[in-house]
Amino acid sequence: MRKRETIVQEEHAGHDLLVVGSANADLVIGVERRPAPGETVLGSDLAVHPGGKGGNQAVAAARLGARTALLARVGDDAHGRLLLDAQRAAGTDTSGVLAGGAPTGVALITVDPSGDNSIVVSPGANARLTPADVRAAAPLVAGARVVSTMLEIPLETVAELVRTLPPEGRLVLNPSPPAPLPAEVLAACDPLVVNEHEARFILGEAAGEAPGEWARGLLALGPRSVVVTLGADGALVAEAGAPEGVRVPSLKVEAVDTTGAGDAFTAALAWRLGLGESLAEAARYAVRVGAAAVTRPGAQASYPTAEEVGAS
Repeated sequence: MRKRETIVQEEHAGHDLLVVGSANADLVIGVERRPAPGETVLGSDLAVHPGGKGGNQAVAAARLGARTALLARVGDDAHGRLLLDAQRAAGTDTSGVLAGGAPTGVALITVDPSGDNSIVVSPGANARLTPADVRAAAPLVAGARVVSTMLEIPLETVAELVRTLPPEGRLVLNPSPPAPLPAEVLAACDPLVVNEHEARFILGEAAGEAPGEWARGLLALGPRSVVVTLGADGALVAEAGAPEGVRVPSLKVEAVDTTGAGDAFTAALAWRLGLGESLAEAARYAVRVGAAAVTRPGAQASYPTAEEVGAS
């Protein structure tokens, strides 16, 4: 990467999945327990891994065999080079990855012995992925069966992506970290993919206590479909014509590290939807991918191949 802003040039054709989102360097420390406010705890040696919700989804889909492209922004620095190398190694088309403008985003992650994690993100270059960048990448957007995005990039950029999406395009949105969503963005989601925290944030006091209530409440806001991820309990999927939803159980596995498992789920879901599967069928496959991912440490390093998912 040169010192001035550049775009990595590669030839690209149509893709099964275009991921528009964040690319971070994950700085991971294992801890016996996460610190309370004002407390210091000792941890393991620092490990640095390629991550970010966008980068994670792209690697997860590419490793499964999807023709995958990534539209993102990284810094012209060592972390940026680490992220690009990881994408290329997985087989991702990086023609949409811009370099420069700010340091590469960083996620500070602590992981406890149960595999649960806490994450703080410094967006860096991710916050500089602009609506103009999306407009410039319109051919990439138009050539994808499905576009998946998240909120680790500016909301105005996500809104521009909705406007750029062709009529036949399908948008998958994971609103993480959660933020109030404009009606035009909600109406384009097919599906909106949320966990309990994200569902409760969006619904506020009207959330209710059960996943079915969350799904019905979210559908009332305008998405074409909704997926509520439930961790070890699998997922619930619901569509405008079937608001009661369908529960999709997960496999029972021993969790080692849950970092990035939700991204693997979303990537697999989006890819399978692009292949023409129903929402429930795609979710059944996605929970298998997510379950496989939690059995290994790290985010991208934990993602399975299609053969490994089939054998699980």
